Amino acid sequence: MEPLNKLTADGACRTVFSNDVSFASFYNAAIFEGKQIIHPDRLVRYENDISFIINDSKRAEDKKRRRDIVVKSDINGIYCILGIEHQSSIDETMVIRCGIYEMLEYLKQAENKEYKRLVPQIIVVLYTGPKKWNSPVKLSDYFEIPEELKKYFDDWKIILVDVKEMDTSKIKDEQTRYFIEAIQAMYKGSYEDLKRLKRMKKENFLYAAIITGSIDQVESVLEGDEMDMCEGMERMAEGFRKEGEARSKSKYKAEGIIEGKLEEKQNMLKEQLGIKFGSLSSNLTNQLSKASIEKLNVLTRHIFNVTNEEDVLKIIN
Repeated sequence: MEPLNKLTADGACRTVFSNDVSFASFYNAAIFEGKQIIHPDRLVRYENDISFIINDSKRAEDKKRRRDIVVKSDINGIYCILGIEHQSSIDETMVIRCGIYEMLEYLKQAENKEYKRLVPQIIVVLYTGPKKWNSPVKLSDYFEIPEELKKYFDDWKIILVDVKEMDTSKIKDEQTRYFIEAIQAMYKGSYEDLKRLKRMKKENFLYAAIITGSIDQVESVLEGDEMDMCEGMERMAEGFRKEGEARSKSKYKAEGIIEGKLEEKQNMLKEQLGIKFGSLSSNLTNQLSKASIEKLNVLTRHIFNVTNEEDVLKIIN
């Protein structure tokens, strides 16, 4: 096993899915709803170095692009190329990058005299970052298309799988399922979910910790038998539990401060407007009680410009 201090999230993911059983189990769950379409004994590793030239006004550079994991397999007797592109962070160019990978692969096949027909390919983008993916998933997300051109526009989309939202019940292989569930449990900081994974392989547990940035909590659990592994799980789960408690206390404290400031702001404005207008209607009083701190701040800046309740309602609604 590669030293943990040198292994990246990409490296950890590549290592796990370089196993044919894990690759097939993930693919079947991710895009075939758990149906056993891809068989591990039919997978062949595929050379995926792609060289190409980018020309601009200043220079021509020889670029290398390597997809993370690419295999060749047959589906019902038809050969296909299947890939996993791992992303540990949000990449706004992901759709374009995947489009480049696929078209360059087809170009390479088209120029190869051995190919009578092109081999279809699928790339699954496995996103393992902590935040929700908020970038484009299809080419049309990047720009506005005139209505007259929409029927001529060739859209391009990616298959995005967010590890945090994956349905693990569809993953047939136990160790692959544990690996995904461990990542989910670590991100949730779930003490109980993590404790249920004691049968998972130690290396997969550590790879999950690397991917989620939790490796500092388990670096001491590097050697030993299943009992040591269980103790490591317990220690990490306990660490998550304590972190969760600390975050909850901090959150409640922050929420209490925000709520206190909001109520103080509402009462102050009600008093000022009451002096300005003589009295406030029940409707305005209710609307002020529901307004956000941002809206109330805008009202505060314009307090001298409002002349009636309608002016106030326009600002806070």
